[in-house]
Amino acid sequence: MKYSKLFGKATFDSSKDSKFASYNLLIKGGFIRESSAGRFFFLPLGWRVHDKMKAIIKEEMDATGAQEMLVPTLHPLGLWEETNRTNSVGFELMKIKDRNGAEFALGGTAEEMFVDVVRKLHLSHKDLPINLYQFSNKFRDEFRARGGLLRVREFIMKDAYSFHTNEEDFLKEYEVMAAAYKRMYQRMGLEALQVAADNGYIGGEYCHEYQVESELGEGRFFVSEDGKYSAHEDIAEFECEEKNSNEELLEYEEVDAIRGTTMEDGVKFHHLPLWQQIKDVLFATESGELVLAIIRGDLDVNEIKLAHAIGAHTLRHATEEEVRTLDTEPGFISPVGLSGKVKIIGDTSLRTVVNAYGGANVLHRDALNINIDRDYQLDLETDIAMAQPGFKTRDGTSTLVEKRGIEVGNIFQLGYHYSKKMKDATFTSESGEQLPFYMGCYGFGIGRTLATVVEKHHDDRGILWPASIAPYQVHLISLQGGEEQAAVVYNKLQTAGIEVLWDEREESAGVKFADADLLGIPTRLIVSKKTGNQVEWKARTDEKSELISLDECLNRCGNS
Repeated sequence: MKYSKLFGKATFDSSKDSKFASYNLLIKGGFIRESSAGRFFFLPLGWRVHDKMKAIIKEEMDATGAQEMLVPTLHPLGLWEETNRTNSVGFELMKIKDRNGAEFALGGTAEEMFVDVVRKLHLSHKDLPINLYQFSNKFRDEFRARGGLLRVREFIMKDAYSFHTNEEDFLKEYEVMAAAYKRMYQRMGLEALQVAADNGYIGGEYCHEYQVESELGEGRFFVSEDGKYSAHEDIAEFECEEKNSNEELLEYEEVDAIRGTTMEDGVKFHHLPLWQQIKDVLFATESGELVLAIIRGDLDVNEIKLAHAIGAHTLRHATEEEVRTLDTEPGFISPVGLSGKVKIIGDTSLRTVVNAYGGANVLHRDALNINIDRDYQLDLETDIAMAQPGFKTRDGTSTLVEKRGIEVGNIFQLGYHYSKKMKDATFTSESGEQLPFYMGCYGFGIGRTLATVVEKHHDDRGILWPASIAPYQVHLISLQGGEEQAAVVYNKLQTAGIEVLWDEREESAGVKFADADLLGIPTRLIVSKKTGNQVEWKARTDEKSELISLDECLNRCGNS
């Protein structure tokens, strides 16, 4: 390709500079352009990178025995209603009607569609396991698109769905997919950590995200210093250290407390440690049910853990009016006396402290020496605490370190979640029974991963594409007096099957070099009057260049 003919050239317009290097460099390099918020054009350079990523994914998926297919973009809404997803989750669903009034969902995820096509083929145990995947456009009505390709409203994703006779068979495929994903990211120049994660409303034991460390990442997760544990903040566990649980229980009492309503106000008023205070947080579920979460004062409630514990899809903090319906006061809530009025969920940390203090359900009134079981009872006792850096791992052998990252993919267990909700989503067993499929799901965000590669591989001059996904192998630059020799080099590279972008424009050397740095193609070849019959070879990541013969150039390019 001659650069003069390329659709979408480099620009150094900084009018839309973002804190995300990937957004700035992909826009300025002519890889993408914004259509509307959260929707992007992939220009030829960007699409070449995108295609190379798809090729790696396809190669690795096919090597596992997975089979590629494609489902329609418009999903009959009846399928989503069959699994109750239209009502049960806050998924950013986009819906349309056709001229006949039939309702469809724009594909945001495709579990129902794959189950539908599989059940129509009436499979038996002999046909299983199968793993089906596609590359398709996905649509999400994101509240706030941001970060260029990192959070968008329309994108291409590789999503795969496996169908099994049982959990044991699924686990074998899960390990195969985990290994395949690791290879995919490595081939694209990324070190993606496999991090245990929350499986959302589906639940289940097996769910992992692939996180690439980045200070700008939206994902917060923890790894242990010994490298044996990693988990997203939503599910991370830790050892809750004992405080004063060996002390003698003192008599419960109430005292006047003219103080503010915060935890810090309680500490200052009573001159007692934060950990000895009970933190009470009242939540409301999507149905309006009130739930009181209580936890040791120095810890925070993990809303994801809490939602799972009570089977809620969404939670919000209760209003002051809702607090008062329980005959208590904001900032002075206490579990003492609230049993039967509200469901009380207590964190396991409450067992590490005795003689706690906190509100007494009356304005400017506190209680001292509050003790679990004696003074209040729980409807459910479970882990609802948010991990923090420096905490010990659950087994106490290592320490948690906080990380931030960009999620580039995930693999997780679907189990029977869809197959038991959708009619006839079954296979014929060896005994002739109709049994539901056991399922897994495997997603790979191509655009997010492309942007993440740029976040991790760039310098102050531009992108540093890994050779495996670079738009071209070679960036050929002809300077004054080297035009004829450059044409020879260009033709021989093309004949040899080497991907080459030739900047043959009548521009200064400075402009051409700056554009080449921005585009980030791994190898730069310079032909000028000074190089004669030779070629100046320079790697994008090197400061120095060298003169080599054309034959040596072709040999190196062919082996790169």
